[in-house]
Amino acid sequence: MQYRQLGRTGIQVSPYCLGTMMFGGIANADHDECVGMIHKALDFGINFIDTADAYHQGESEEIVGKALKGRRDDVVLATKASLPMGDDPNRRGGSRRWLTRAVEDSLRRLQTDHIDLYQIHRLAPDTDIEETLSVLTDLMREGKVRAIGASTVPASAIVEAQWVAERRGLARFRTEQPPYSILNRSIEREVLPTCQRYGMGAMAWSPLAKGMLTGKYRKGGEQPDSLRAKYFPKAMSDEASLDAVERLIPLAENAGLSLTHMALAFVVTHPAITSALIGPRTPKQLDDLLAGAEVQLSDEILDRIDEIVPPGVDVAPLEGAAYVPPSIAQTSLRRRPLTERAAVVDSEQREN
Repeated sequence: MQYRQLGRTGIQVSPYCLGTMMFGGIANADHDECVGMIHKALDFGINFIDTADAYHQGESEEIVGKALKGRRDDVVLATKASLPMGDDPNRRGGSRRWLTRAVEDSLRRLQTDHIDLYQIHRLAPDTDIEETLSVLTDLMREGKVRAIGASTVPASAIVEAQWVAERRGLARFRTEQPPYSILNRSIEREVLPTCQRYGMGAMAWSPLAKGMLTGKYRKGGEQPDSLRAKYFPKAMSDEASLDAVERLIPLAENAGLSLTHMALAFVVTHPAITSALIGPRTPKQLDDLLAGAEVQLSDEILDRIDEIVPPGVDVAPLEGAAYVPPSIAQTSLRRRPLTERAAVVDSEQREN
């Protein structure tokens, strides 16, 4: 395994990071099987594991905690917080009140006394970034967290967080976890260059575009009865994505590769990407993912990929998973009050 620097943290991690969103819940409820997959990944040389408190409401973290007994010191352990952990509006977000509780819950489930990389799953638009960075800084000083990062943050917010950290003397985000694949390349425009500018590591989630790049979803064919198709029906039947897949499959076949292996190799080829998150649900899926670890793409193949999906372009819809700024998500921020919408106000409105 060729290990890479996680930004400028000095931490060395594997180019594949084992993502555990599929461990627990309706994905894979067999804890022993999931623990076995974690052990197999570690034995293969993967030393980077990513989870989150919101994955099956903590069950994924519990599975990871079981698997790391006796092996914790060999693993760079990452988890995330900020997504809802119940109906209580205060059990979510980036406030000091919540994060001080959330980190203790994660430590307990993971059966460890520290987290190597603690990430904000999504920035909370109603919380000052200084508030979030302040509590994360304190958690680092207490020894509960070694480094901090965020996930699916636009370039402008990455820059703001870096400036606030510098001006207030706070710990800064050392990593970003964005969506990135052959079908989702928009972060090449600003997010990845911004990460490089600030010496941040980048771990790509959904390198297989929610499974579109496995080759199981074909144009004109019967779509698999999968969890992805159930929860992301638009993404898995998107015509532009399917058109791109039909052009990518023969490219991979001519190179003697599976589409899955070509897709993963593409992601870890980018100089700004530290690791690609692989998220197997079954041992068979893990075996297939690991089988492509030695694939190296030539410039000729990369040029052909660029022709099919141009750099900086998103073909596949992220469908609910991408960052949506408040200015887009909240209609009230895009519409003036009714009485202020006309260029000229009539006399009746003035009287009212």
